[in-house]
Amino acid sequence: MEDRTYVADAEPGDEVTIAGWVHETRDLGGIAFLILRDRSGKIQVKFEKDEMDDHIVETGLGVHRESVLSITGRVEEEERAPTGVEVIPDGIEVISEADTELPLDPSGKVDAELSTRLDNRTLDLRKPGVKAIFEIRSEVQRAVRETFRGLDCTEINTPKIVATGTEGGTELFPITYFGREAFMNQSPQLFKQLMAGSGLERVFEVGPIFRAEEHNTPRHLNEATSIDFEATFIDQHEAMDVAEAIVVSAYDAVDQNCQTALEALGLVDEFTVPEGDFPRLTYEECIERVNATGELDEPLVWGDDLSTEAERALGDDVGGHYFVTDWPSEIKPFYIQDYDDDPELSKGFDLNHPRMELVSGGQREHRHEPLIEGFEQQGLPPADFEYYTKMFKYGMPPHAGWGMGAERLVTTMLDLDNVREATLFPRDRQRLSP
Repeated sequence: MEDRTYVADAEPGDEVTIAGWVHETRDLGGIAFLILRDRSGKIQVKFEKDEMDDHIVETGLGVHRESVLSITGRVEEEERAPTGVEVIPDGIEVISEADTELPLDPSGKVDAELSTRLDNRTLDLRKPGVKAIFEIRSEVQRAVRETFRGLDCTEINTPKIVATGTEGGTELFPITYFGREAFMNQSPQLFKQLMAGSGLERVFEVGPIFRAEEHNTPRHLNEATSIDFEATFIDQHEAMDVAEAIVVSAYDAVDQNCQTALEALGLVDEFTVPEGDFPRLTYEECIERVNATGELDEPLVWGDDLSTEAERALGDDVGGHYFVTDWPSEIKPFYIQDYDDDPELSKGFDLNHPRMELVSGGQREHRHEPLIEGFEQQGLPPADFEYYTKMFKYGMPPHAGWGMGAERLVTTMLDLDNVREATLFPRDRQRLSP
């Protein structure tokens, strides 16, 4: 509609055509009101029944909530209206009429279960608070890309259909690929390493990853969006610097550019940008701090992964974002480099929000022979990964990087209960549609 005016731009004295959804109607007898909603906000439309064409009144008041209307008329100042202005209609067109029974209430006055909301995501996003989550997610991804480019990184797109998994044959979704078995990729890990070593040197990607884990938790998905970084001639400490910069820049962009969305979520006064300088705790220090809290039924011992309960106890103790460094080699994947003077210790790290892990990364093993040994130690046949390993014979520089869960970043940023709230159409064990 070329002549359409967004309701937020309607000014007193304007002759406008507005279009959107019927949010609600109020019939007070001789006068009635319709609230029309579009992406920019809501506006009041006033019907003075004795002074208007009956067809306009009947059309405006005869449609059900969430029907789509186009309304022409003049804008008048009205301090009692929700936005200080109202439209006096001289024409109404019903573009699309909604059913009388809606599966959920888009006004948000009546709560709906998450499963119902996900089954009816189009209606769900008509609620300002839900729409705000995805406006913020969009801003996060814009800021992430801008920050990477400011760090002289090249954006890449790696395959999502692969012959072998990033970490072997576990947690893979098999597919049939022209009569051959293939898999949905778990991570761009191997490809982004190859691209960093190609001469691009500093690369990033924002794209889907697939994990066939049979979990059913508020923080796991089987299809997720991964924010990935890889760069040559840096170590794990510099990679952590970049991860921290990405998190802080995402929060700062939301703080600067999403105040209306934060208001819709009731977070304007609570939202704070992390100051940076996240604590960097060794794995051993984390084990000691978790055990000292007394929150776990069984104390952690060297070699244990950090359980959900352990991460929660440690997050409460630290009180903000923090890194876990120097993990035991046996816990981390084959491509993470070990310390030469202590091969039981790796140069891997995680970045955690107090609620959950956000990032896994580390310095990579760039030497061919130790890389092959890492495959063998973890029971993976190096021959299956020859496309990857052979490139390490041709001059692979030292490099480091990480992967960050976009849904987890938004979920923790907005204190959501479930990563599915930050995902348009989640894929998990139960949900394949819509």
